[in-house]
Amino acid sequence: MVLIIKGKRGSLKGEIEVPGDKSISHRSIMIGALAEGMTTVSGILTSEDVKRTIEAFEQMGVNIKIERGKVNIEGVGLKGLRKPNSIIDCGNSGTTMRLLSGILVGQNFHTTLVGDSSLNNRPMDRIIKPLRKMGANIQGREDRFAPLEIKASGKKLKGIKYRLPMASAQVKSAILLASLYAEGQTCIDEGRTTRDHTERMLNYFGYSLCSNREKIYMDINGHLVGRDIYIPGDISSAAYFMVAATLIKDSNILIKNVGINPTRTGIIKVLKKMGANIKLINKRKINNEPIADIHVRYSRLKGITIDEDIIGTLIDEIPTIAVAASLAEGETTIKGAEELKYKESNRIRAISSELKKMGANIREQFDGMTIAGTKALKPAYLNSYNDHRIAMALSIAATTAEGESKINGHNCVKVSFPKFYDILFQLSS
Repeated sequence: MVLIIKGKRGSLKGEIEVPGDKSISHRSIMIGALAEGMTTVSGILTSEDVKRTIEAFEQMGVNIKIERGKVNIEGVGLKGLRKPNSIIDCGNSGTTMRLLSGILVGQNFHTTLVGDSSLNNRPMDRIIKPLRKMGANIQGREDRFAPLEIKASGKKLKGIKYRLPMASAQVKSAILLASLYAEGQTCIDEGRTTRDHTERMLNYFGYSLCSNREKIYMDINGHLVGRDIYIPGDISSAAYFMVAATLIKDSNILIKNVGINPTRTGIIKVLKKMGANIKLINKRKINNEPIADIHVRYSRLKGITIDEDIIGTLIDEIPTIAVAASLAEGETTIKGAEELKYKESNRIRAISSELKKMGANIREQFDGMTIAGTKALKPAYLNSYNDHRIAMALSIAATTAEGESKINGHNCVKVSFPKFYDILFQLSS
């Protein structure tokens, strides 16, 4: 199905709210299910990915009810999960598969995890290797891909010291969740900072973790107890509108109640460094997560260098940053982002290929891209590669272009942002 976007229809103005943070939504279901007592979640993202996580825990005997916009989870404790009657289908959700694997290796039953064609070809050896070091019995196709077969190991898992070969919050989280079932201390050396929602939530539910620079230490001295959780707006979803308002003349928008976790605010730092007019107001903290309203006005951007030191805090936003860089003055270099090759699509190749169709001067690199800014993008027929973040980034690019662009496969945005187009057209009407 093809969507037509008419660009340059005027400035973007108004107040909006973006859906709940996807990363925190997944973790609230998982940790709430493993806690003792009731957990009530407000503001959860009701996307296809999060639904997969909810369905997985329902298959394992967790009572989860959605009532009046809230999700009520009757936690079963660390040892209360039951063997599912069939395989668990994670759909397109890498977060579901990788984090759930960390939980399942500590169970006393056999489980099989599968995904769609895209997820079944994303690398899972990055979790298989550390989980095996902990004593887990986990196998994958070619020892690298899903389906994943997870069997009871017959012995208790053990804590490990592990240095992540590549910055990945999903791998880190899988190890931390497995550590809930392990003897002894686990120490994870990240190398580069990644999003820390798992650590914050485990702490909020009663588990003790500590960090020293980029090392995280976790002992078996915690007790998970159900809590109330409010899910802030997803900064990855807000990023599309931050870039759009920055690029489109006379725009002035307020994005309310957005999570500004410091391991996720790389997008704000980068856009400000490029010259964006962005202000954080009404800052506060709820259930261990910082939140603010984000005020964005139109501004002229300049090219910068974005290196590996900050990549872990904005990995999902790079396709959108590429759009901003395409219309900035001067050259932008993005490096250290090789992880993008292993998402729902090869996002380095996908965004480079499609922006070139719009007249962008962009060169694909093995771990990023180099972009020389141009004065304007032109409309084009664009392919989403069935990747929600590529579809939304290209939609923002199309909004800046004079004329009609067509996006093929735009419905994939339902994975993380079902009402994306409603909000985009509301702001530009």
